[in-house]
Amino acid sequence: MSLMIKDKYIDPFTDFGFKHIFGKEKNKRFLISFLNDVLALDEKIVDIRYRNLEKLGLNIIDRNAIFDVFCTDEKDNNFIVELQRSKQKYFKDRSLYYTSFPIQEQSKKGDWDYRLTPIYFIGILEFTFDDMRLKENRQDDKYLTKVQLFDCDEKAVFYDKLTYYYLEMPKFRKKEEELATHLDYWLYYLNNLTDMTHIPTIFKQDEVLQEAFDVAEFLALGKDEQFSYQQDVKARWDNKACLDYAIETGFDKGMEEGIEKGIEKGMEKGIEQGMEKAKKENVKAMIEKGLSLDLISEIMGMSIEKLKADN
Repeated sequence: MSLMIKDKYIDPFTDFGFKHIFGKEKNKRFLISFLNDVLALDEKIVDIRYRNLEKLGLNIIDRNAIFDVFCTDEKDNNFIVELQRSKQKYFKDRSLYYTSFPIQEQSKKGDWDYRLTPIYFIGILEFTFDDMRLKENRQDDKYLTKVQLFDCDEKAVFYDKLTYYYLEMPKFRKKEEELATHLDYWLYYLNNLTDMTHIPTIFKQDEVLQEAFDVAEFLALGKDEQFSYQQDVKARWDNKACLDYAIETGFDKGMEEGIEKGIEKGMEKGIEQGMEKAKKENVKAMIEKGLSLDLISEIMGMSIEKLKADN
Protein backbone atom coordinates (compact mmCIF):
# COMPACT_ATOMS: atom_id res chain seq x y z
CA MET A 1 0.00 0.00 0.00
CA SER A 2 1.24 3.49 -0.83
CA LEU A 3 -0.20 6.77 0.35
CA MET A 4 0.10 10.04 -1.53
CA ILE A 5 1.75 12.35 0.99
CA LYS A 6 1.18 15.90 -0.24
CA ASP A 7 2.20 17.78 2.90
CA LYS A 8 5.66 19.29 2.97
CA TYR A 9 6.13 18.48 6.66
CA ILE A 10 5.41 15.32 8.63
CA ASP A 11 2.63 15.18 11.21
CA PRO A 12 4.11 15.58 14.73
CA PHE A 13 1.00 13.95 16.22
CA THR A 14 1.91 10.58 14.74
CA ASP A 15 4.08 8.10 16.58
CA PHE A 16 6.76 8.33 13.91
CA GLY A 17 6.56 12.12 13.60
CA PHE A 18 6.89 12.95 17.28
CA LYS A 19 9.70 10.48 17.90
CA HIS A 20 11.55 11.58 14.75
CA ILE A 21 11.56 15.20 15.90
CA PHE A 22 11.90 14.86 19.68
CA GLY A 23 12.96 11.30 20.44
CA LYS A 24 16.33 10.97 18.69
CA GLU A 25 19.74 11.63 20.19
CA LYS A 26 20.80 13.74 17.21
CA ASN A 27 17.72 15.95 17.64
CA LYS A 28 17.75 16.26 21.43
CA ARG A 29 18.26 20.04 21.19
CA PHE A 30 14.59 20.26 20.18
CA LEU A 31 13.42 18.32 23.23
CA ILE A 32 15.67 20.36 25.55
CA SER A 33 14.24 23.59 24.15
CA PHE A 34 10.67 22.33 24.42
CA LEU A 35 11.11 21.07 28.00
CA ASN A 36 12.72 24.32 29.12
CA ASP A 37 9.81 26.28 27.67
CA VAL A 38 7.09 24.08 29.19
CA LEU A 39 8.63 23.55 32.63
CA ALA A 40 10.08 27.05 33.11
CA LEU A 41 12.47 25.77 35.80
CA ASP A 42 14.74 28.15 37.71
CA GLU A 43 17.75 26.28 36.32
CA LYS A 44 17.57 25.46 32.61
CA ILE A 45 18.14 21.93 31.33
CA VAL A 46 21.56 21.84 29.65
CA ASP A 47 21.73 18.24 28.46
CA ILE A 48 19.65 15.05 28.52
CA ARG A 49 20.19 11.36 28.01
CA TYR A 50 17.46 9.15 26.63
CA ARG A 51 16.48 6.16 28.74
CA ASN A 52 15.31 2.68 27.77
CA LEU A 53 11.63 2.37 28.72
CA GLU A 54 11.69 -1.43 28.81
CA LYS A 55 14.17 -1.36 31.68
CA LEU A 56 11.40 0.22 33.74
CA GLY A 57 9.06 -2.65 32.95
CA LEU A 58 7.20 -0.55 30.40
CA ASN A 59 6.44 -2.75 27.44
CA ILE A 60 3.12 -1.21 26.49
CA ILE A 61 1.33 -1.90 23.21
CA ASP A 62 -1.41 0.64 22.59
CA ARG A 63 -2.13 2.05 19.16
CA ASN A 64 -3.50 5.31 20.54
CA ALA A 65 -1.15 6.01 23.42
CA ILE A 66 2.44 6.78 22.64
CA PHE A 67 4.82 6.64 25.57
CA ASP A 68 7.38 8.62 23.60
CA VAL A 69 10.24 9.80 25.71
CA PHE A 70 11.84 9.03 29.04
CA CYS A 71 15.01 10.99 29.71
CA THR A 72 17.21 12.30 32.50
CA ASP A 73 19.12 15.58 32.67
CA GLU A 74 22.54 16.35 34.11
CA LYS A 75 21.03 16.75 37.61
CA ASP A 76 19.31 13.32 37.42
CA ASN A 77 15.88 14.91 37.11
CA ASN A 78 13.50 12.53 35.28
CA PHE A 79 11.25 13.57 32.40
CA ILE A 80 8.45 11.52 30.85
CA VAL A 81 6.77 12.84 27.72
CA GLU A 82 3.65 11.18 26.35
CA LEU A 83 1.67 12.11 23.27
CA GLN A 84 -1.96 11.03 23.60
CA ARG A 85 -3.94 11.14 20.38
CA SER A 86 -7.42 10.06 21.44
CA LYS A 87 -9.39 10.77 24.58
CA GLN A 88 -8.84 8.35 27.42
CA LYS A 89 -11.20 8.34 30.39
CA TYR A 90 -8.53 7.57 32.99
CA PHE A 91 -5.62 9.52 31.55
CA LYS A 92 -4.88 11.21 34.88
CA ASP A 93 -4.67 7.79 36.52
CA ARG A 94 -2.42 6.66 33.69
CA SER A 95 -0.10 9.61 34.34
CA LEU A 96 0.26 8.68 38.00
CA TYR A 97 0.89 5.04 37.08
CA TYR A 98 3.66 5.97 34.65
CA THR A 99 5.48 8.14 37.18
CA SER A 100 5.47 5.28 39.67
CA PHE A 101 8.14 3.49 37.61
CA PRO A 102 10.92 6.10 37.86
CA ILE A 103 10.01 6.48 41.55
CA GLN A 104 10.56 2.76 42.19
CA GLU A 105 13.71 2.79 40.06
CA GLN A 106 15.33 5.17 42.55
CA SER A 107 15.10 2.73 45.47
CA LYS A 108 18.46 1.58 46.80
CA LYS A 109 19.45 -1.55 48.71
CA GLY A 110 20.90 -1.20 52.18
CA ASP A 111 20.95 2.07 54.09
CA TRP A 112 18.79 4.49 52.08
CA ASP A 113 17.09 7.65 53.34
CA TYR A 114 14.32 7.61 50.66
CA ARG A 115 15.55 10.80 49.03
CA LEU A 116 14.14 11.07 45.50
CA THR A 117 15.15 13.16 42.52
CA PRO A 118 12.39 15.18 40.81
CA ILE A 119 10.09 13.60 38.23
CA TYR A 120 8.24 15.59 35.59
CA PHE A 121 5.43 14.19 33.45
CA ILE A 122 4.45 16.11 30.31
CA GLY A 123 1.26 15.01 28.57
CA ILE A 124 0.63 16.44 25.11
CA LEU A 125 -3.05 15.83 24.49
CA GLU A 126 -4.93 16.02 21.21
CA PHE A 127 -8.16 16.28 23.22
CA THR A 128 -9.40 18.29 26.18
CA PHE A 129 -10.31 17.02 29.62
CA ASP A 130 -13.81 18.47 29.30
CA ASP A 131 -14.69 16.80 26.00
CA MET A 132 -17.58 14.94 27.61
CA ARG A 133 -19.14 17.97 29.27
CA LEU A 134 -21.87 20.17 27.84
CA LYS A 135 -20.78 22.50 25.04
CA GLU A 136 -20.89 25.68 27.11
CA ASN A 137 -18.00 24.35 29.23
CA ARG A 138 -15.69 23.68 26.29
CA GLN A 139 -14.68 27.17 25.25
CA ASP A 140 -12.00 28.11 27.78
CA ASP A 141 -8.47 28.66 26.50
CA LYS A 142 -6.45 27.37 29.49
CA TYR A 143 -4.30 24.94 27.53
CA LEU A 144 -1.50 24.36 30.09
CA THR A 145 -2.22 22.82 33.50
CA LYS A 146 0.49 22.27 36.13
CA VAL A 147 -0.25 19.85 38.97
CA GLN A 148 1.65 19.13 42.21
CA LEU A 149 0.76 17.68 45.62
CA PHE A 150 -1.06 20.44 47.47
CA ASP A 151 -1.73 21.26 51.12
CA CYS A 152 -5.44 22.04 51.02
CA ASP A 153 -5.51 23.90 54.35
CA GLU A 154 -2.38 25.98 53.84
CA LYS A 155 -3.10 26.42 50.13
CA ALA A 156 0.53 25.82 49.29
CA VAL A 157 2.60 23.18 47.52
CA PHE A 158 3.25 20.26 49.87
CA TYR A 159 5.68 18.30 47.66
CA ASP A 160 7.45 19.71 44.60
CA LYS A 161 9.40 16.70 43.33
CA LEU A 162 6.47 15.17 41.42
CA THR A 163 4.99 17.51 38.83
CA TYR A 164 2.53 16.95 35.99
CA TYR A 165 2.07 19.24 33.00
CA TYR A 166 -0.91 18.74 30.70
CA LEU A 167 -1.01 20.51 27.34
CA GLU A 168 -4.55 20.41 25.91
CA MET A 169 -3.63 21.24 22.33
CA PRO A 170 -7.17 21.94 20.97
CA LYS A 171 -7.32 24.87 23.41
CA PHE A 172 -4.21 26.49 21.92
CA ARG A 173 -5.86 28.70 19.30
CA LYS A 174 -3.31 31.50 18.89
CA LYS A 175 -2.64 32.80 15.40
CA GLU A 176 0.83 33.57 14.11
CA GLU A 177 0.55 37.28 14.92
CA GLU A 178 -0.50 36.45 18.50
CA LEU A 179 2.56 34.38 19.41
CA ALA A 180 4.38 36.00 22.34
CA THR A 181 6.63 33.39 23.98
CA HIS A 182 8.97 30.65 22.84
CA LEU A 183 6.50 28.09 24.18
CA ASP A 184 3.89 29.68 21.91
CA TYR A 185 6.26 29.01 19.00
CA TRP A 186 6.56 25.31 19.84
CA LEU A 187 2.82 24.83 20.36
CA TYR A 188 2.02 26.64 17.12
CA TYR A 189 4.62 24.45 15.38
CA LEU A 190 2.97 21.28 16.70
CA ASN A 191 -0.58 22.36 15.89
CA ASN A 192 0.06 23.74 12.40
CA LEU A 193 3.12 21.97 10.99
CA THR A 194 1.29 19.81 8.44
CA ASP A 195 -0.62 22.82 7.09
CA MET A 196 2.51 24.85 6.39
CA THR A 197 4.31 25.06 3.06
CA HIS A 198 7.16 27.26 4.28
CA ILE A 199 8.75 28.49 7.50
CA PRO A 200 6.80 31.48 8.86
CA THR A 201 8.82 34.68 9.04
CA ILE A 202 8.56 34.89 12.83
CA PHE A 203 10.35 31.51 13.15
CA LYS A 204 13.26 32.51 10.94
CA GLN A 205 14.72 34.46 13.84
CA ASP A 206 15.09 31.26 15.87
CA GLU A 207 17.83 28.81 14.90
CA VAL A 208 16.39 25.83 16.83
CA LEU A 209 12.91 26.21 15.30
CA GLN A 210 14.38 26.61 11.83
CA GLU A 211 16.25 23.33 12.27
CA ALA A 212 13.06 21.68 13.59
CA PHE A 213 11.32 22.59 10.32
CA ASP A 214 14.21 21.17 8.27
CA VAL A 215 14.17 17.87 10.20
CA ALA A 216 10.39 17.56 9.72
CA GLU A 217 10.44 17.75 5.91
CA PHE A 218 8.91 14.61 4.40
CA LEU A 219 11.28 14.58 1.42
CA ALA A 220 14.27 14.73 3.77
CA LEU A 221 13.35 11.29 5.14
CA GLY A 222 14.97 8.12 3.82
CA LYS A 223 12.82 5.70 1.81
CA ASP A 224 12.31 3.34 4.76
CA GLU A 225 11.43 6.28 6.99
CA GLN A 226 8.93 7.56 4.44
CA PHE A 227 7.25 4.15 4.33
CA SER A 228 7.07 3.94 8.14
CA TYR A 229 5.59 7.41 8.29
CA GLN A 230 3.00 6.58 5.62
CA GLN A 231 1.84 3.57 7.64
CA ASP A 232 1.56 5.73 10.74
CA VAL A 233 -0.44 8.40 8.89
CA LYS A 234 -2.89 5.78 7.63
CA ALA A 235 -3.43 4.50 11.18
CA ARG A 236 -4.03 8.07 12.36
CA TRP A 237 -6.56 8.76 9.60
CA ASP A 238 -8.40 5.50 10.28
CA ASN A 239 -8.63 6.28 13.97
CA LYS A 240 -9.85 9.82 13.33
CA ALA A 241 -12.50 8.58 10.89
CA CYS A 242 -13.90 6.21 13.52
CA LEU A 243 -13.99 8.89 16.20
CA ASP A 244 -15.63 11.36 13.80
CA TYR A 245 -18.23 8.73 12.99
CA ALA A 246 -19.02 8.28 16.67
CA ILE A 247 -19.61 12.02 16.99
CA GLU A 248 -21.65 12.26 13.78
CA THR A 249 -23.99 9.49 14.91
CA GLY A 250 -24.96 11.62 17.87
CA PHE A 251 -23.07 10.24 20.85
CA ASP A 252 -22.47 13.71 22.39
CA LYS A 253 -25.93 14.92 21.43
CA GLY A 254 -27.57 11.82 22.87
CA MET A 255 -25.82 12.33 26.18
CA GLU A 256 -26.85 15.99 26.36
CA GLU A 257 -30.47 15.22 25.46
CA GLY A 258 -30.56 12.46 28.04
CA ILE A 259 -29.28 14.82 30.72
CA GLU A 260 -31.78 17.53 29.75
CA LYS A 261 -34.71 15.10 29.87
CA GLY A 262 -33.59 13.83 33.25
CA ILE A 263 -33.42 17.34 34.64
CA GLU A 264 -36.85 18.21 33.26
CA LYS A 265 -38.36 15.20 35.03
CA GLY A 266 -36.38 15.87 38.16
CA MET A 267 -35.18 12.30 38.12
CA GLU A 268 -31.61 11.07 38.27
CA LYS A 269 -32.86 7.86 36.67
CA GLY A 270 -33.89 9.84 33.60
CA ILE A 271 -30.30 11.00 33.13
CA GLU A 272 -28.97 7.46 33.36
CA GLN A 273 -31.60 6.09 30.98
CA GLY A 274 -30.97 8.81 28.43
CA MET A 275 -27.23 8.22 28.45
CA GLU A 276 -27.64 4.45 28.27
CA LYS A 277 -30.07 4.68 25.36
CA ALA A 278 -27.70 6.97 23.44
CA LYS A 279 -24.84 4.54 23.99
CA LYS A 280 -26.84 1.53 22.79
CA GLU A 281 -28.06 3.29 19.67
CA ASN A 282 -24.55 4.37 18.74
CA VAL A 283 -23.07 0.92 19.40
CA LYS A 284 -25.75 -0.62 17.17
CA ALA A 285 -24.99 1.86 14.40
CA MET A 286 -21.25 1.19 14.62
CA ILE A 287 -21.76 -2.58 14.47
CA GLU A 288 -23.97 -2.16 11.40
CA LYS A 289 -21.24 0.00 9.88
CA GLY A 290 -18.81 -2.88 10.27
CA LEU A 291 -16.56 -1.48 13.01
CA SER A 292 -14.76 -4.07 15.14
CA LEU A 293 -15.74 -4.66 18.77
CA ASP A 294 -12.20 -3.67 19.82
CA LEU A 295 -12.54 -0.27 18.16
CA ILE A 296 -16.11 0.26 19.43
CA SER A 297 -14.93 -0.62 22.94
CA GLU A 298 -12.20 2.00 22.67
CA ILE A 299 -14.50 4.72 21.32
CA MET A 300 -17.37 4.14 23.73
CA GLY A 301 -15.35 3.26 26.83
CA MET A 302 -17.23 -0.04 27.25
CA SER A 303 -15.83 -3.51 27.77
CA ILE A 304 -16.14 -6.05 24.97
CA GLU A 305 -18.10 -8.29 27.34
CA LYS A 306 -20.63 -5.51 27.90
CA LEU A 307 -20.92 -4.86 24.15
CA LYS A 308 -21.59 -8.56 23.49
CA ALA A 309 -24.15 -8.76 26.30
CA ASP A 310 -26.10 -5.74 25.03
CA ASN A 311 -26.08 -6.81 21.39
